[in-house]
Amino acid sequence: MNPTVLTILISSLGLGTTLTFIGSHWLLVWMGLEINTLAIIPLMIHQHHPRAVEATTKYFITQATASALLLFASITNAWTSGEWSLTEMTNPTSATLTLTALALKIGLAPLHFWLPEVLQGLNLTTGLILSTWQKLAPFAILLQLYPLLNPNLLLSLGILSTIIGGWGGLNQTQLRKILAYSSIANLGWMITILHYAPNLTLLNLILYIIMTLTTFLLFKTFNSTKINSIASSSTKSPLLSIITLLTLLSLGGLPPLSGFMPKWLILQELTKQNLFIPATIMALMALLSLFFYLRLCYTTTLTMSPNPTNMSSSWRTKPNHPTLILLTSATLSILLLPLTPAIFTLIP
Repeated sequence: MNPTVLTILISSLGLGTTLTFIGSHWLLVWMGLEINTLAIIPLMIHQHHPRAVEATTKYFITQATASALLLFASITNAWTSGEWSLTEMTNPTSATLTLTALALKIGLAPLHFWLPEVLQGLNLTTGLILSTWQKLAPFAILLQLYPLLNPNLLLSLGILSTIIGGWGGLNQTQLRKILAYSSIANLGWMITILHYAPNLTLLNLILYIIMTLTTFLLFKTFNSTKINSIASSSTKSPLLSIITLLTLLSLGGLPPLSGFMPKWLILQELTKQNLFIPATIMALMALLSLFFYLRLCYTTTLTMSPNPTNMSSSWRTKPNHPTLILLTSATLSILLLPLTPAIFTLIP
């Protein structure tokens, strides 16, 4: 892609998210979300591959539907209350419609059907942007609106997302689809606790973005998109294989890694709120997610890809990927658990 065009598109992505962050008027917030959507579409379609075109079309239709629903909700609220301010959504119907539109935008179950298919049609770089950066603007709105949203609806969406995210990833062989279901499950954890402890939602979102960034960068370094193609990574780079193993286990929430921190704090908060059954269901679904991460770990580190007998090691060129970003994000993905008390005091 032309560097000038790429710069404009990346700048537009930043502008759209920033507008949503700073906006207090519904039209400004809606405009930021629209700029965000329109900026990523050329990045998605620039491969000129039928699958990329199909994924882009699905993404555009889904996001356009969510944007129309969001605009309708804000207009309905302005009609009944006379207020365009983001935090003045007094109409319960408008609040429910807004939550539905934002759930469709980020891919919460049961409005998740587009996410695995779209992510499967993209390359790893664009998939990384879709899985991380595109979640920031909708969550900025949710973190401002959480007192006005129905807690039972939030809880139902969250539990359903953790169930579907756990079950959906079990029989997948494509890495991008596995990461899509992982995203759905993690979003479920964030939404469940949103009404009771929004600071935990923010903590979980930050850690999810760091761990997903590390995972995508590792798969991009290995140039792998399927489970069987990642099996050769242990012979090519044993150190990166170990980092991949630890990052995937952290993404699954296994102690003593960073990913255990938000799950531990969220389950603790749910039990404080006497929500024992939702906490139990989510803990069990976390085991399902951990199972398909363990499948990936087994393939990455414990299997040896077939090599010809006359070759001692597979030939490879010098990597040209940004190793500093990978090193930093991998360190944060693995080693943050001992800093839990300090992090918890920093988040308001």
